[in-house]
Amino acid sequence: MKIRSEYRLREMAGEQVAVAPGEAETAAPTRILALNAPVRALWNLFRGREFSAQQVAEALTERYNVCPERARSDARKWIGQLVPCGIIES
Repeated sequence: MKIRSEYRLREMAGEQVAVAPGEAETAAPTRILALNAPVRALWNLFRGREFSAQQVAEALTERYNVCPERARSDARKWIGQLVPCGIIES
């Protein structure tokens, strides 16, 4: 899977969000996603390259020193939030 290249990080109302260019003012809620610091770190790490849920889990384990089970759960959650928004392509 891969983060779609047209999505960019932008600041809106003091929050970092992922948004497709040209949609910042008119996008439906599923086309804009607020990103906290750990999610931004994952975005920056995996943007522009193919990745798997396992790679996301490994990055979480290394970066945040969480147990592998928690990392796998968080990786699935992160991917599960991005897929319905159309931000990740297979």
